[in-house]
Amino acid sequence: MQDLTTALPPGLVAITGDEGSGKTRLLRELGGREDALWLDLALPGQDDATPKQVWDALRARCPQWNAQLLDELVEALSLQAHLEKKLFMLSTGSRRKVAIAGLLAGGAGLTCLDQPFNALDAPSARAIREFLADMADHATRTWVVADYEADTRLPWTREVRLGG
Repeated sequence: MQDLTTALPPGLVAITGDEGSGKTRLLRELGGREDALWLDLALPGQDDATPKQVWDALRARCPQWNAQLLDELVEALSLQAHLEKKLFMLSTGSRRKVAIAGLLAGGAGLTCLDQPFNALDAPSARAIREFLADMADHATRTWVVADYEADTRLPWTREVRLGG
């Protein structure tokens, strides 16, 4: 896959392609690297966990965890009312917001986001887009965002189209 698993520039990298082109497979592979973080945003197998429990488990894996950023994301993504609920009680969009907040607060050198805007309300999608735009010129960290198309509102460092 164009040797993306070894050399990624800092900033925002868009991985685009049609259904079945290998976007998620690539993110999983990248997420297995040291100082990399990837989650299935549906958080399968965690129905009985609360958002706090999901984040506590991530914090244990992430030495650069940013608790202040998580607090800001909870506010920006309107997750306050859901903090004590179990994940099975949340909508698809709220569940995905829990995972995205954890990924962004994780502080990994490489953060992989698989279709992060899918099933989100407009204010939450805007908040994530603003976060990514603010991080676009980061000198050492990389955010890889996989989706069908690259969001034209974001300043991509690199765009890679799979399967075509």
